[in-house]
Amino acid sequence: MNSELPKVLHPLAGKPLLAHVIATARELAAERICIVHGHGGEQVRKAVTGDDLVFALQEPQLGTGHAVQQALPQLTPAPLTLVLYGDVPLVRADTLRGLLAAAGKGVAILTAVPEDPAGYGRILRNKTKRVTGIVEQKDATAAQRKIREINTGIMVLPTAKLKQWLPKLRNKNAQNEYYLTDVVALAVKDRLPVTGMVAEDAGETEGVNSRVQLAQLERLHQKREAMRLLEAGVTLLDPARFDQRGTLGCGRDVVIDVNCVFEGAVELADGASIGANCVLKDVTIGPGTRIEPFCHLDGASIGAGCRIGPYARIRPGTQLAAGVHIGNFVEVKASEMGDGSKANHLAYVGDSTVGRNVNIGAGTITCNYDGASKHRTVIEDDVHIGSDVQLVAPVRVARGSTVGAGTTVWKDTPAGGLVLNPKSQEHRPGWQRPRKAPKSS
Repeated sequence: MNSELPKVLHPLAGKPLLAHVIATARELAAERICIVHGHGGEQVRKAVTGDDLVFALQEPQLGTGHAVQQALPQLTPAPLTLVLYGDVPLVRADTLRGLLAAAGKGVAILTAVPEDPAGYGRILRNKTKRVTGIVEQKDATAAQRKIREINTGIMVLPTAKLKQWLPKLRNKNAQNEYYLTDVVALAVKDRLPVTGMVAEDAGETEGVNSRVQLAQLERLHQKREAMRLLEAGVTLLDPARFDQRGTLGCGRDVVIDVNCVFEGAVELADGASIGANCVLKDVTIGPGTRIEPFCHLDGASIGAGCRIGPYARIRPGTQLAAGVHIGNFVEVKASEMGDGSKANHLAYVGDSTVGRNVNIGAGTITCNYDGASKHRTVIEDDVHIGSDVQLVAPVRVARGSTVGAGTTVWKDTPAGGLVLNPKSQEHRPGWQRPRKAPKSS
């Protein structure tokens, strides 16, 4: 990977490769999840947490069999042990459930038939198609290298037998390593059934050994998520230009334009539409709300029938009620806005409580920070604020007030009426603007 970051901590769909594998193991209700690590162990321990996780150090790294051997003291008496890989993030829980069922009281191996099997261990079967062994590519004969069915490394093994087999492994091979795959021959010798189950989708068994492969798996994952949404009735204008880096729940008749990124937990209600090039993180979008292109929403709740953007930024702690309009180049942070309120142009609303049917004019800002502390602005119902107004918090603009353009409001206003600062304008006839001196030749 050419990186200081351990490979299993490189992100796919917004979270580490290893976190995907752990999440899948948890779907299977594993009694205990043992993570065998070598390089970057401290980083790994900090990146993934949970009461069900235990860790084992493999130092030096002497192969897959040696790695599982380090986990032996951590294994519970559960009848089956499932071996997964931290750099194989897309294997499905349903696939693994099938593998666990196939194992019975024996061994089950997840296999695949990729377009190019080069570099992988090959599955050896007898005339009755039973698995008899696995041979690594470097140890395979020319005839064995023509076999297309490969070992993914994912195995289910009887725990009691595994503890007997691992000490018997030998490293007499081209790599001088202890191969976990050698337990297959030991299982055959002990007359235990060995089942090879072919993955329906070879893509879910692919691993990561380079940034190129990481990028390929990212697109494979995004395609999988896009297909899930399409099948659920969501309209994606281009499934190839879609990125989900968390969870995305969608109601009926949701429309998502190109190049949108969804992070954390996002919920889109019935009839919501998301314009092109938007980023949504940890937000809920109400029914019928339209997010115009180039908006960034983070940690917010948007009500029904709202219109946001284009080019709007909604920051954490914001709650917008039904029918709110937030226009181009408007930023809202840690604020509530009531039904039907609008800030359509070039405004900043921070640390504010805005009532119903409020109009905030272009260029208006809430001055919420005094250099040491944040203060709150309260704008009550039916207030009309003109353009280029500064509201210096803490301040309250009372119900029904009208604030004239260019006004600085630094103290609470009474209800109704017009609020403005005294202004004067003069005219000087014949006045000339300064001019640059002509350049000398």
